[in-house]
Amino acid sequence: MRTIHRYLAAGLGLAALVALGAERVQAQAQPPAAPATPPAPAVPAAPAAPAMPAARPAAGPPKVRITSPQNRAVVTGTSVHVTLEAQGIEIAPASEERPGTAHHHLFLDTDLTSPEVKIPQGTTGIIHLGRGQTEFTFDKVAPGPHRLIAELADFNHIPLKPPAVDTVRFTVKAP
Repeated sequence: MRTIHRYLAAGLGLAALVALGAERVQAQAQPPAAPATPPAPAVPAAPAAPAMPAARPAAGPPKVRITSPQNRAVVTGTSVHVTLEAQGIEIAPASEERPGTAHHHLFLDTDLTSPEVKIPQGTTGIIHLGRGQTEFTFDKVAPGPHRLIAELADFNHIPLKPPAVDTVRFTVKAP
């Protein structure tokens, strides 16, 4: 934006110089005329309108982030503690049934379900944090590599549109 302003200022300055030069050439060609009437007294300019605050960028779509475990982490033991954070939406219990809110779902070593249907309950590897929780601990996780996906869904357990999803991969190491 500053570059545009610089080009506009440069263009206006050039136009003023050209006009001033043409005025001087014209003045040299004609004899000076006596002023017909005295100049009008200067009128103070109206105060400038206050500057408008810069427009705030749109918040954008909601986002979810798995803050623990971190991507490529090595977790020792069979318990994996998960912490989540969301931006751009309020996390609330699904039982509140309020539009504009969401809750977390976790998919451990399980693919996401179709974004058009309700996330199933009672399915191995899918955890509903329907009370508005932002933490969960998986117990008895087998040693080896794992994939964890977090997804936000509305109070009907339908994934948000556009999807709010985060994925981390981690390895569990036997104690």
